[in-house]
Amino acid sequence: MQYMLLIYNDPAHEPAPGTPEFDAMMGGYFAANDRMKADGVLRGGEGLQGTETATSLRIRQGKTETMDGPFAETREHLGGYYVIDVPDLDAALTYAALIPSAHFGTIEVRPLMDYNPAG
Repeated sequence: MQYMLLIYNDPAHEPAPGTPEFDAMMGGYFAANDRMKADGVLRGGEGLQGTETATSLRIRQGKTETMDGPFAETREHLGGYYVIDVPDLDAALTYAALIPSAHFGTIEVRPLMDYNPAG
């Protein structure tokens, strides 16, 4: 089953670039990447640019509206994601625990729906 590991952080709590703490965090990400690749579970993933680059879209009463930035008001921002293919939720949680942001943010683990009619 495929799961998306959504990485949420409050930018005020993440280590600043150029610090030893930032380097250690990035080392943790590289280690998580390597482990997921070695275990053959990684299907994709990437970091996201800052929320100031986001555009939100919604359609109300047939009218398309766009807004700068994320629509949700929150201190934690979606900073990136992984897509993994593992047997069950317990396995997905094991890999989610490898993500360094779990120490100062939140990793949301969600199963993907399978709408692929080709199977």
